Amino acid sequence: MPGQMVKFPANGATADGYVATPAAGKGPGVIVIQEWWGLTDQVKGVADMFAREGFVALAPDFYHGKGAKIGEPDKAQKLMMEFFQANTATKDAKGAAEYLAKHPAVTSTKVGVIGFCMGGFLALLVGSVAPDKVGAVVDCYGVGQRMPDLKPLRGIPVLGIFGGKDHSAAEFAALERVAKENGVPFTKYTYPEADHAFLNEQRKDAYRPDDAKDAWTKILPFLKANVR
Repeated sequence: MPGQMVKFPANGATADGYVATPAAGKGPGVIVIQEWWGLTDQVKGVADMFAREGFVALAPDFYHGKGAKIGEPDKAQKLMMEFFQANTATKDAKGAAEYLAKHPAVTSTKVGVIGFCMGGFLALLVGSVAPDKVGAVVDCYGVGQRMPDLKPLRGIPVLGIFGGKDHSAAEFAALERVAKENGVPFTKYTYPEADHAFLNEQRKDAYRPDDAKDAWTKILPFLKANVR
């Protein structure tokens, strides 16, 4: 069943997102969060993959219709800066969690969240602003210069998927330390030869098929175990 674009409430405004539903018509919920390029076809493809795995997947459009092509880092950087300056992240994150948690096709009592690159930060943000709606968070190589308040995530399991050659290695170590200090169950897998964005099959400069395949064998069971 192909996914479709939807609108959902976000703190008095509206936001857009892509929803993919499993063939069974119902399933546990998972939020899939974009890299700094925006809501690309690649991100929608990840949501479709989750639907094939039995999830109802929502990929929110945090850039509100704007986007950069993969391979246009200057434009992506500009969009990311505009996004943070607009200060819409918190309301869109909370709105996405509330929308998916009450979606009629969602069978789980809470939803999972997974984010990539910039989306890793946003995945943690969703958990921090809507901890009553989130059952698990997966951060795929994303924190950057920002880290949300992790105190609300106490007791919510977090999985980190990192590359050993990633430029953000210091931030990943800080994330693990702060998570443990705040009582957040934290599990990580680091792929020594992988760099940033190694899960993105459209990033030919970074994609590592074998590491990506292994990472998904960690991610999917983690979400299936914690989002029910």
